[in-house]
Amino acid sequence: MTAQHHRVVVLGASPKPARHANQAIRLLKAQGYQVAPVHPRYCEIEGLTVIPSLEAVTGPVHTLTLYLGAQRSVPLTDTIVALRPGRVIFNPGTESPELERRLEQAGIPAVHGCTLVMLRTGTF
Repeated sequence: MTAQHHRVVVLGASPKPARHANQAIRLLKAQGYQVAPVHPRYCEIEGLTVIPSLEAVTGPVHTLTLYLGAQRSVPLTDTIVALRPGRVIFNPGTESPELERRLEQAGIPAVHGCTLVMLRTGTF
């Protein structure tokens, strides 16, 4: 699957350039991926329209990359499973055994890695 056909949802998107989520959005865009930032308080990040919630995401999602800690992601477990992403990337600091168990039960692959490193090394 080529980058332009690869839709990536960034949960915990940030407009702050120093944040890893923002850096991932910029690098994903630069490499040609379809990027869908999700955050309840922002309308636009890096020139992209922000989706206010996971429930508002429509269409297929190849990758969901997490930039939320477990205390914020675990309450979204049912929504994440219902989204049926092709995989979920747990960036450092977002690990959640509970969410990972539910993903496994639903047949959704979980990846422990850094989206930025994966993009920079060609392993995304």
